[in-house]
Amino acid sequence: MRNNLIFATTTAIGLVAASASFAQDGAGWVPEEPVTFVVPFGAGGGSDVLARTIATVINDLDIVPTSINIENHPGGSGAIGYNHLAQQSGNPHVLGTVSVSFFTTPLMGGSPVNYEDFTPVAGIAMSPYILVVPEDSPIKSIDDIKSADRLTTGTVGVVSDAALLSRMISDKADVTVDAVPFDGEGEVLSSLLGKHVDFMFANPGEVTPQIEAGTLRAVAVSTAERLPSLPDVPTLQESGLDIEHVQLRGVVMPPEVPEEAVAYWEDVFKQVAESDAWKEQYLDRFGDEPRFASSEEFAEILKETNDLYAGMMEQTGNAQ
Repeated sequence: MRNNLIFATTTAIGLVAASASFAQDGAGWVPEEPVTFVVPFGAGGGSDVLARTIATVINDLDIVPTSINIENHPGGSGAIGYNHLAQQSGNPHVLGTVSVSFFTTPLMGGSPVNYEDFTPVAGIAMSPYILVVPEDSPIKSIDDIKSADRLTTGTVGVVSDAALLSRMISDKADVTVDAVPFDGEGEVLSSLLGKHVDFMFANPGEVTPQIEAGTLRAVAVSTAERLPSLPDVPTLQESGLDIEHVQLRGVVMPPEVPEEAVAYWEDVFKQVAESDAWKEQYLDRFGDEPRFASSEEFAEILKETNDLYAGMMEQTGNAQ
């Protein structure tokens, strides 16, 4: 996982044979040189783990005839990496992961490129959010949140999915929610367990151990349907709040890449998303849910997500 390069073994003869096979199948474009997966953050973070796991699964499934190299371009809250990716215009051998900063950094004026400067390829997994409270909290359901006068929550930074969901809770439940920004999820969790904030939104991988240990209680989930891993926990919509928001893990490419290349990579990621290897190495490990979105569908999701963040940041005065 920590290696900078993940290689899919091939030979020149094998590459020619694979290319011929793709051509015979009518698939059109096929990569003919090493592929670069740009990660706009340092090694070990969520985007880095996502890219490396995708590359590993592709290698395991043997569905791409060239090597996939991981390149980390950290700095500027994703701005350096995303700007580098956008500058590879027309290059079908370059991929990049999507994160929250993909939207928020440009909206805050910290990046010269935004979501419109990339080619959507596919969504590959869904990270739901769970509203959790300490096990002995008086908050047992969303009705308790609705009846409260004022609540506090913790978020990572001023602009994040947790901050967005907390603002939605405030608007839909007609309750004042004070969002306290922290530097990391660990600090938010410690603050919640210490009773310094009333609730938090977190991905399953961040709080499932505490839920299973009985130190945290799940009140609701942000998905349209209940999570198989938490069948007794209602959705926010079931609880009377018209809220649905998840973090869709996905992949983009530089602008102006050939349509045939987009179609090729879309099919590759579909195979990854539907594989047992992906379930075992990523979904089960991090508590994410299966969710494949085509290039066209992913483009719509990117716009909708950007609009959500833009609206929230205009209300909070963080937009540029």
